[in-house]
Amino acid sequence: MTAAPTPRKPTIRDVAAVAGVSYGTVSRVINGGHWVSPEARAAVEAAIVETGYTANHAARSLATGRSNSLAFLLTEPQHLLFADPTFALLLRGATEALAERSMTLVLLIADTATEQANVERYVRAGHVDGVLLVSSHESDSLLAALVEAGVPTVCTGIPLGEVAGVPHVSVDEAGSARMMTRYLLDRGHRRIALITGPNDTPGGRFRLVGFREEMGELFDPALVEQGSYEQATGDAAMTSLLERAPDIDAVFAASDVMAVGAIAALRRAGRRVPEDVAVAGFDDSGLAALHTPPLTTVRQPWSEISSTMVDMVLDVIGGTPREPVMLPTTLVVRDTA
Repeated sequence: MTAAPTPRKPTIRDVAAVAGVSYGTVSRVINGGHWVSPEARAAVEAAIVETGYTANHAARSLATGRSNSLAFLLTEPQHLLFADPTFALLLRGATEALAERSMTLVLLIADTATEQANVERYVRAGHVDGVLLVSSHESDSLLAALVEAGVPTVCTGIPLGEVAGVPHVSVDEAGSARMMTRYLLDRGHRRIALITGPNDTPGGRFRLVGFREEMGELFDPALVEQGSYEQATGDAAMTSLLERAPDIDAVFAASDVMAVGAIAALRRAGRRVPEDVAVAGFDDSGLAALHTPPLTTVRQPWSEISSTMVDMVLDVIGGTPREPVMLPTTLVVRDTA
C-alpha cells in the first residue's frame, strides 16, 4: 500500500497570495516590523488563519537574532516553586502575558553556584531574549553577571547592592508594612511581633523598616524573628517569640506562608487566633483566603506585576529605557486580626 502524501505546509508566499499583498509585507507583519498599513496587516492576519500558516521560528530566529522567548528565572531552592504560591502566580501571569504576544516563557531555576553558572551560559548564548528575575538576593552574583553581559533583565522587587539601577517592578514594601502595623495598633495591640524575611531580599529588608517606623517607641527588637518565607520557619520563629515574650498580643508575618506556620505554633501553645494573639500576613496569594481561619493580609497585585515586568523587559529589548515601577497594595481584613 502506498502511503498517502504528506500535506504541504502553507508558506509565507501562500499567505501573500491569499492576502493580496507582497511577500515583503507578510514578512514585516510576521516579524513585528513597522510600515504596514492597518488594512494590509488585517488582510495578512486573516490570510494566516485561512491558510493555517505557522511561522518557522528557527528560521526567524536566524534572521532576526531573536529567540522570541523570555526566561522566568527563580534563584531559590526548587521546592519553593511549589511550596510558595507567589511564584506560581507570577509564573502564570507572565505566561499569559507572553501568550498574547505569541511568545514562549522558559522556566529556569538556579539556586546553587553551579546552577547559576549554567543559567548564565544558557542566557548569554542567546537562547532567550531577556530575563524576568522573580527572586533576588543581595548576595547573588547572577544578576550582576547578566547586567554585565548586556542581557535585558527586569526584577521583581528593588534590587539590592551594586545592581540597584536594574529596571524593576515592586510594591511599596515599607509603606505596606506600615499600613498593616497601623491596622494592628488601631485594633489596640501593643506587643506586636514581626516575623521578617531574609535581610538580603527587598521584602525582608523593607518590610522590617516599615514595621519599625510605624511602631515608633513601641518597637522592641526582641519581638523580631527572621524567617525564610517558608512555613517551617514561621513556626520556629513564633515558637521562639513565645518563649521570650509570652505577652505577645499580635504578630505580623512578612508572608502568608510564614503566617500559617506561626498559627500552627500558637495552636500548639494553646493560644487562640485572634482572641489571644492576632495574626497578619503578606501577599494574599490564595493561601490566605483558603486557610482556616482566613488570614488578614496585604494583597499584592500579582497579575499586574507580571504583565508590567513583561512590558518592561520587551521595551528594554527593543531599546527603550524603562524607569522602575512601584505598584500599590491593599489591606485585606479577614478573621485572624
